[in-house]
Amino acid sequence: MNGTTPFRVGLTGTVAAGKSMVARNLAERGATVIDSDELAREIVRPGSPAYARIREAFGEGVIAPDGTLDRSALREAAFADKRSRERLEEISHAGIRELRARRISEAAAAGVRVIVEEIPLLFEVGLEDDYDMIVVVDAPREVREARALGSRGWTAEEFAAIDAAQLAASEKRRRADRVLDNRGDPGELDIATRGLWREILRAAVGSGS
Repeated sequence: MNGTTPFRVGLTGTVAAGKSMVARNLAERGATVIDSDELAREIVRPGSPAYARIREAFGEGVIAPDGTLDRSALREAAFADKRSRERLEEISHAGIRELRARRISEAAAAGVRVIVEEIPLLFEVGLEDDYDMIVVVDAPREVREARALGSRGWTAEEFAAIDAAQLAASEKRRRADRVLDNRGDPGELDIATRGLWREILRAAVGSGS
């Protein structure tokens, strides 16, 4: 360990607002990105403890023919009611926290300057005090719904259930240090992300990271 303390940015936002695009843009500019969705996929590989618990909790209907988790079926089952969603979160979050901590430790040991952690439920699971800066990506609901139905293939019901399960957009914006409004095209978001990256670097220098 070389003693480096990375400047940690929590990247979150509303459903289908464009968090992943912002994360990619920041990675291209030099940030080390930790994606909670990737961590979630890693901890539920066949044979893992979380995989076994999900299979037991939700049944064979969430298992794909190749033995991996059918994420679409699992999403539908988990968002059927509040208790099911809480059950999935309970299974997943402990494993994700452990793996995230390992990745952060590895990045610090490598002398990484800035870590961006993409976490859809950052506020909902009480992680906001872990970060030096919190960035929320948002867009009007109708824009996000069109994206979810178009590029992700969700149904309107799936989008509504997932959107309703998260903290209100207005509250996320209120708690954020920075808000990126992604109602426009990718070029506009790239320009906004470029400005955000400059802010992050200034803040990282100011913090001594």
